Amino acid sequence: MGKVKRAIPIRSRDEIDQMAVVGRLAAELRHELGRRVRPGITTLELDAFADRFMKERGAYPGQKGFHGYPNAICAAVNDCVCHGLPDERELRDGDLVTLDFVVELNGWMADTAWTYAVGTVAPEHERLRAAAYRAMMNGIEQARPRMTLGDIAEQVRLVAESGRYGVISQFGGHGIGRSMHEPPEVPFVGEPGRGVRLKEGMVITIEPMLTIGPPEIYIKEDGWSIMTEKGGWAAQFEHTVAITPEGPLVLTK
Repeated sequence: MGKVKRAIPIRSRDEIDQMAVVGRLAAELRHELGRRVRPGITTLELDAFADRFMKERGAYPGQKGFHGYPNAICAAVNDCVCHGLPDERELRDGDLVTLDFVVELNGWMADTAWTYAVGTVAPEHERLRAAAYRAMMNGIEQARPRMTLGDIAEQVRLVAESGRYGVISQFGGHGIGRSMHEPPEVPFVGEPGRGVRLKEGMVITIEPMLTIGPPEIYIKEDGWSIMTEKGGWAAQFEHTVAITPEGPLVLTK
């Protein structure tokens, strides 16, 4: 038998408003984590803070326990692209660290990620960080009714091409709402005008990952951390975005 295709959820304005409450909490946590990123702190300390922050506000780290994932946040340092496990290694001046997490509150979820500069970073790494942010924001601009997922991917391609960056194709965004991963899958490699056509009420994550050098990857021995094969550094930014008649509504601002 063929695989049953799941329908893409369409959310009412009231449901999107409820998701926006979770999104604002995620944005607040993202801001607080950014204030704590500095040389000498460990990603395990940042994970403990995030776990406590959510629980004190009646929320829950949505990714904790997902397929056995043990932590409240993912922490990807330098050549780790995503899904990095927080550990006791101290962050060093010049590092890049991407913190990615899901907040669950009142049955709704919001997902966000940010690449932070640790202390003073090299110009090439700051340019990578700026390009990854621009790729996300340009992609978000395409998140409108009647546009396609391929239109989002095309904007990511244009940014990556201008800086000669790689784009990770094996991981992308996704729908989100009652569950962390809902249809549709949101690839960041594609063609304009192709793929799922966006409709009012869809809620997706836009989270392109750019790399210095080729985007080939492998999974580390811990079974989670996704690393670049050639050691090129990576950067990623992510927002949860609702498709509305007025245009994209960023829920994790």
